[in-house]
This record gives sequence, structure tokens and C-alpha cells, in this order.
Amino acid sequence: MLKFAVFVSGNGTNLQAIIDAVKSGEIQAELALVLCDRRKALALKKAEQAGIKTLCLVRKDYATPQSYERDIVISLKEFGIDFIVLAGYMKVLSAFFIKTYPNKILNVHPSLLPSFKGARGIKDTFTYGTKVAGVTIHFVDDKMDHGPIIAQEAFKVSEKETLESLEKRIHAIEHKIFPKTIALYAQGRLKVSGRKVKILDKPQ
Repeated sequence: MLKFAVFVSGNGTNLQAIIDAVKSGEIQAELALVLCDRRKALALKKAEQAGIKTLCLVRKDYATPQSYERDIVISLKEFGIDFIVLAGYMKVLSAFFIKTYPNKILNVHPSLLPSFKGARGIKDTFTYGTKVAGVTIHFVDDKMDHGPIIAQEAFKVSEKETLESLEKRIHAIEHKIFPKTIALYAQGRLKVSGRKVKILDKPQ
């Protein structure tokens, strides 16, 4: 069974959906570690309550980004981590880190990429006045919100939509499709070819 780590920075709502999917057997992989870059993040408490090992490494405690990421890689190897899931992790990973885990890092983004990249995906979607919004799950490469797209789900934006209601709808989709995508990865059913990701009927 593969082991994976979830990287978090905030409240951990996606983390909770992933924890629940592991417990139910939907994700057939071991959630071996939750790594966080903020000591007071609620996500850490959720992981601890679920009995999952946690690690909090704060960037400002390190002299350089390289030394910070080096400690993360060392910890991941100690835990035997096979792949990584970014669930609201707000640090940009370096090319060095990503090359260490090629096509082994999955991210959830609250817009229909390539539109509205960055940390304000929901607000930018709302402000721009799009008629369609949604969620993207993708592999991480060395450019921000750029890697091969695994899954997307879209919905029509109501004329009565508020920023708060849009956030709720997007988060609900994230909590549904992110665990499903992680499950496909754990089953060996995602095949990457350039920018295309094919979902296989059987494991590779």
C-alpha cells in the first residue's frame, strides 16, 4: 500500500475530506503524515485528532528556502512517503523539490485552470463575473498552477451568487472530487503523457 503526505497551511477542510475517504476505504493508501507550515493551523489539530502523525516546519525558522525544503525531503523519506497531496498549502515549491517527486504531487485549485491562477482563485473568479466556475485537480510542475490537469468539475454561476455562496459551492466540489482523484492515483490508474492525463480502467 502506498504512503502519502498531505501538506496544509490553514483550516484543513480538504484534509478532513481526505481523512474521511481513507477511513472509509475510498482511498486505498496510508495517510502517513500531515505537514504544515503554520503552528496554529486548525489542520494540525484535525490530523492529531485522527491519530495521524504531524510535522510543523516553518519557513522563517530556516536561513534559506533550500534548507527548509531539504528538511522536508529528509522527513518525507524517513516516513517512506510515495506521493504528496497539497490541500491548501500556501508555499510555492521549488523546481528542485518537484523534480524529487515528478508527477507525484497532486494539488487542488479553486478555479477552472488555466483561468485565475494563484492564491485568490475564488475571489478572482467572482470579481471577473464569469458565468461558469469550478475546481481543478492537477499534477504540480515547476510553474504555478500549471501542471497536467487530472480532473475538473464546473457549474453555472447564478446571477444571485455572492462571494460566500460561491466559496461554499467550490469547497463542496473540492471535498468530493479531490479524494476521488487521490484514490485513482493510489490505484495506479493515472497515466501522464505530456499535458494529457488519462484515467485507466486498470492499474498501469
